[in-house]
Amino acid sequence: MLAERAAPLYPMNLVILFLGVIALAIVAGYLSGGRLRGFERLELRWWWLAPLGLALQAVPLPNARGGTDLAVRIAVLSLSYVLLLVFAGRNIRIAGVSLVMIGLASNMLVIGVNGGMPVSKHALEASGQADLLQVLLRDEGAKHHLMTPADHLTPLGDVIPIGSPIKQVVSVGDVFVYAGLTWLIIAVMRERTRGIGRPPEAEQYRGKHRPGSAAQADPASPLPPA
Repeated sequence: MLAERAAPLYPMNLVILFLGVIALAIVAGYLSGGRLRGFERLELRWWWLAPLGLALQAVPLPNARGGTDLAVRIAVLSLSYVLLLVFAGRNIRIAGVSLVMIGLASNMLVIGVNGGMPVSKHALEASGQADLLQVLLRDEGAKHHLMTPADHLTPLGDVIPIGSPIKQVVSVGDVFVYAGLTWLIIAVMRERTRGIGRPPEAEQYRGKHRPGSAAQADPASPLPPA
C-alpha cells in the first residue's frame, strides 16, 4: 500500500479503501445471516502486537537507497512485519487469519529484498495518480519507490491499480490481507469459526454431578441420580 509523507492524500485514500472493505464485509455478513454480536465472543491473543506493528510503519524513515539509511529502513519495516506476523500466528485458529499471514509475508518479502515497496509506473497512471508519479520521479519516498529493472520479485510489488474514487495502488499481499479480513468478519458474524472465544453460558456443558446438571434439575424425578 502506498502512503508516503510526500503525498498527504494517501493516508485518507488508504482509510477509504480499508473502511470500504470492512463495510462490504459487514454487509456480506448480514446477507449471509450473521450478526455483529458475534464479535462479543472474539478473543484475540497478543492483540497489542497489532497496533505496535502498525505504529512502526508510521515512523518516519530515511530514504537513501544505500548505506546506514537502507539498513535502518529495512530493520524497522521488517520488525513491523515480524510483529504483525507473530500476532497473526497466535490467532491462526480464527478464520481468514491464514490469508492475512500470506499477505503480510508477501509484502515483507518484497520490501526486504528491495529496501522498500516498488511501485509500478503503469499502475500509478491507471489509478489516476499522475501527480504522485511525478513526486516519485523527483524524490523517492522512504517506504516506496518507483519500480526499476533492478528490483526483485516485482509481481509482488504495488502493481494493482484501483481507480476513482479511491485512487490507490495495492500489492498481491494487500489483496490477501483484505480477503482475509473479509473472511474473518463474515465468519465471526456468522459464528462459524473455531476459537473465537468461549461459548455462551447456556451452551457450556454441565457434567451430571455439577450444579445445574440434568440429574439435579428436577428433585421430583422418579429416577435417582446416577
